[in-house]
This record gives sequence, structure tokens and C-alpha cells, in this order.
Amino acid sequence: MKKLLLLVILAGMLVGTGTMYWRRSNTPDVILSTKTVSRGDMVVSISATGTIQPEEVIDVGAQVGGLILWFGKDANGNPVDYCSPVEAGTVLARIDDALYTSEATQAEAQVLSAQGGLQRALADLEQAKAKLYLAERNWQRAQKLGSSSSALAATDYDNYKANHDSAMASVSICEAAIVEARGNLAQAEGMLDRARRNLGYTTITSPVKGIIIDRRVNIGQTVIASMNAPSLFLIAKDLTRIQVWVAVNETDVGRLHPGQPVTFTVSTFPDEMFKGQVGKIRLNASMTQNVVTYTVEVVADNPDGRLLPYLTADVKFELERYDNVLMVPNEALEWTPTLAQVAPEWRKALEDPTATASSDRNTDPAASRPNERLSDHEDFGVLWTPEGPFVRPIYVRIGATDDFATEVRGEELAEDLPIVTGQIERSTAEQSPAGSNPFLPKPPSGRRMGPPPM
Repeated sequence: MKKLLLLVILAGMLVGTGTMYWRRSNTPDVILSTKTVSRGDMVVSISATGTIQPEEVIDVGAQVGGLILWFGKDANGNPVDYCSPVEAGTVLARIDDALYTSEATQAEAQVLSAQGGLQRALADLEQAKAKLYLAERNWQRAQKLGSSSSALAATDYDNYKANHDSAMASVSICEAAIVEARGNLAQAEGMLDRARRNLGYTTITSPVKGIIIDRRVNIGQTVIASMNAPSLFLIAKDLTRIQVWVAVNETDVGRLHPGQPVTFTVSTFPDEMFKGQVGKIRLNASMTQNVVTYTVEVVADNPDGRLLPYLTADVKFELERYDNVLMVPNEALEWTPTLAQVAPEWRKALEDPTATASSDRNTDPAASRPNERLSDHEDFGVLWTPEGPFVRPIYVRIGATDDFATEVRGEELAEDLPIVTGQIERSTAEQSPAGSNPFLPKPPSGRRMGPPPM
């Protein structure tokens, strides 16, 4: 009896082991990853990175040197600082003007002196003209009497002639002195104008209406004027309009043109898409590590002022757009099954490409819609959809593509159709939930106890 019981137990163990082996041999070693066909808008674009810039920036500098005494008041009555709104003509800062006031006073004195010199020269001219008149009359009388006349001695005749010539020379000298005096006056007036201008330059004013985006001096700081005026303030003229300066590779810049639609995002608003368009393509290319890039100016509206200057923007230039098309993930067109994973009725077609599995299933997408749009980069491909424990092919026409999805068309395609995008090993899938996540509950350790014996 015991031998019979032992044989029955051994037979049961053999049957169980065989069943487990049969099940394991008929269970696929991989698990297929699937996604569905979706419908949406396909945009072919070029991606690049740029920096947001104000559309127009005014660099306010100092044309004279000196000590910064104080800052002016902005439109809100507060001292001028970062982000201060200012109007055209608003006083931004004042430089110590003591030296320039002294120079202006000195220049005014020089003008007065030059004016006096001119008046003196004019008076000398009048005096010289009077002497010339008297000398001319005496010389005319001497000429009438003649040098040989007994009424006029020869020496007197010569004296009248010399006095006349001397008077004429004196008039010429006085006229030259007047020209010189007028030149001195003009020079003094020019120095006065320069001194007054320098005095006016000690008051720094805003040339435009805008917002101060940078203040580069402090009260008490000494500004040194040189050939290049030191920069004191940067004023953005209008932040409701911005630019994005984008560095575009030379291989892509030929596909861009002014007016082209552009979208961009910034890290501070990651879930929001901003729109703009290409303004201009600068011709002064730059080379970095043998890579040539061009700066493309993108213009965009910023009505609420949320886009701040110098934010980094991830930009996409829209090249082509196809609305309401069927799309699949790019990896779906890259995955290829093994022959054992393919449905039996399709294996012959895969082994012999000239054979067809079924006329109703092997649809030629090119012949099914001969009048359908075909873009320049369209090709043909194969998608795989689950069919029971196997997969079967769906032949499609490939259209536009981007970094994530590809446009596809075919007779058998439909929205929400499952398609295979990849596979993972079953052993990895079975171990990953409990082995990789330390927060999942673990089974109790030790020997499992049964109910107490009766």
C-alpha cells in the first residue's frame, strides 16, 4: 500500500513538472509595449536656443567726469533705481558741478574781456581814420603847392607825404586788430558755450520714456570721462515688444525667412507657449569650434511684461504644419518583431517578400489613395499591432516627422488603434515592481505557518 502511494506521489510530481515546463515553453519571454494611434497637428520645426532682449536699449553715459552727488526721482517719485519707470527728460543723476561752474564763470569773464578788446580795436580804428583824414588833407595841399615852390619847403613836403602814408598804415593795422579781436571774442564765446555744455552734462537725464534695467553707478562714486563715455544706466524703451536672439546653425539658416512663425518657451513658465515671428537674419556670422552660427532676431509681443530681459528661450521655427493627421510614436516605426512573434498567416510573407498573405489585409497605401497629399519626405513603413498572442503588420505611408512622432496614413489605420513600440524581458518586468521600488510592501519572512493540528 505504501509503495502504491509513493508511486502515485511521484507520478503527480512528474505531471506537475511537465505541465510547468509546457506552460513556460509556450509563454513569450518578452512583454510588448504598446501605444495607440493618435490624431493631432504635426509641426516640422527647427529647434534652437536664444536669449530674450529688449527691442531697443538706450545706454545712458556721462560725458564729463566727477562725483555722483544724488539720483533723481522716477515717475513714481522714488529715487531712480533698477526697474524705475522714467519719462523723457527725467533727471537720473547729478554729477558734482563745482569745477564746471568755475570754468563757466571763467569763460564768461573771457568773453567780456574779448568784447572789451573788440570795442578798443574799433575805437582805435576810428582814431586812425581821423588821423588819416587830416593827413590826406595836408598831403593834398602840399601836392598843390609842389616841392619846388618857395611857399613850401622840401622837408615839409616830405613830412606831409610820410604822415599820409603812416596814417594809411595805421588804419590797416587797426582793421587787422579788429579782425583779431573778433576772433578772440568768437573763441571766448566758444569756450563759454563748451563750459556751459559741460556744466549741463553734470545733470544726467533720460533721453526716452522707458524702464531702467541696469544702474551701473552708486552715490559717491567718481565717474571718469574718457574717449568712451562711461555707462551709467541702461534703459529699455518698450518692454511690451521683445526680441529673442537665436543662434542658428549654418545648415538650418537657409530654411528660415522673415515672417516665419516661431514658438518658444522659457524655464520660468514651462507650461506656457509663446508665439512670435522671424524679424531678420543677421549676416555677421560667428564661428565657435569650427561651427558657424547666425543670429536670428525673433520679434514677439509682451503685453503683460512677464517675459523679462535675458531669459533663456527654447525656440522652434515652424517649417511645415499639417493639421488633424494620424500620428504614431517614432519608435513604433523602428521596432521589428522576431518571426516567432508574427501571426502564422503572415510568416510566409515575411520569409518570402514576393508572397502576399491575404489580399484583404495586405493593403498598398500608395494605391489606396492616389490623390492624397504626398510630402517631399514621405516614404513607406510597417507598424505592428497585437493580434492575440502574436502581432501582424500594417503597411503605412510615412509623412512628416518631428522629434517624437511621425505622420502615417493607411487603410487599416484608425484613431486609438494599438501599435507595438517596443518590448521588455519578462524576467525584468516581473522583478522590477518588487525589486526596484523599496516602498512596496514586502512578503513576510520566515517559514509560513499553517493552521494548528486538530
